Amino acid sequence: MYDICCVGHITLDKVVTTKSVVHMAGGTSFYFSNAIRHMDVKYRLVTALAESEMGTVAELREKGIEVDALPSKHTVYFENIYSENQDHRTQRVLQKADPFTIAALSHTEARIFHLGPLLADDIPVELIRSLASRGKVALDVQGYLRKVEDHNVFAIDWPAKQEALQYIHTLKANEHEMEVLTGHKDVRTGAMTLAEWGVKEVVITLGSMGSVIYADGVFHRIPAYVPTMVIDATGCGDTYMAGYLYQRSKGASFQQAGEFAAAMATLKIESSGPFTGVKQDVLDLLAASREKIFAEL
Repeated sequence: MYDICCVGHITLDKVVTTKSVVHMAGGTSFYFSNAIRHMDVKYRLVTALAESEMGTVAELREKGIEVDALPSKHTVYFENIYSENQDHRTQRVLQKADPFTIAALSHTEARIFHLGPLLADDIPVELIRSLASRGKVALDVQGYLRKVEDHNVFAIDWPAKQEALQYIHTLKANEHEMEVLTGHKDVRTGAMTLAEWGVKEVVITLGSMGSVIYADGVFHRIPAYVPTMVIDATGCGDTYMAGYLYQRSKGASFQQAGEFAAAMATLKIESSGPFTGVKQDVLDLLAASREKIFAEL
């Protein structure tokens, strides 16, 4: 029995800027796995990719991450083209991987299944229902709001959202994804709507404004910690969820788990690539932030 199992495709990312073209591994499952590997939990990643990208799996295993790599005809291949100022991104999907199935997950038992779909058809609702009968299901919703047509990525609503969300224990969305799902710009109203649809713990990330957790009818405001510098925001949300689910699996309160998660995301943004720190690094940042607050009183 695993404490946490992440289900999601590892991607092959091509990042094109005015200065360079870089190929790298990516995806929710990649960033989540790297972030949680130094924490004291029994963890497993279930992914699917083509034979040609199995080197990425070997690298994860060398880091001590337990990986169940399912065969797929293709690996998900994202192309991200950034303009001069990096604010504008054109995203294309050059190939898609095979979706996950109930049969593929039938041998994995976990207390928490964290789902990281990258595209709308990665993880069918019947698989969510099956996993929910065996453990708590956490979901990063972003993939269900992306559809691919002729390699181009379009923003969509999730037609099966109300059917699926009744099986979701913890949902993570940013404010834009929350608005697409619920039709509400107001964070409190949006979070309450998601809870009405069955989500037990609603996590809304607000970038530099912090995050909000809504559970048991109570809102918890989580501050954003100030990074020493902003280098690379890719994977920050996945790092946040690794910290949050780790802490919740250990019995931490919503506030404690949220603050730990936010501090982890802050450390991640200070360097490129996935999170490489350990638990003590996160605790040190939290302690330093508290000292700063008391010094200013």
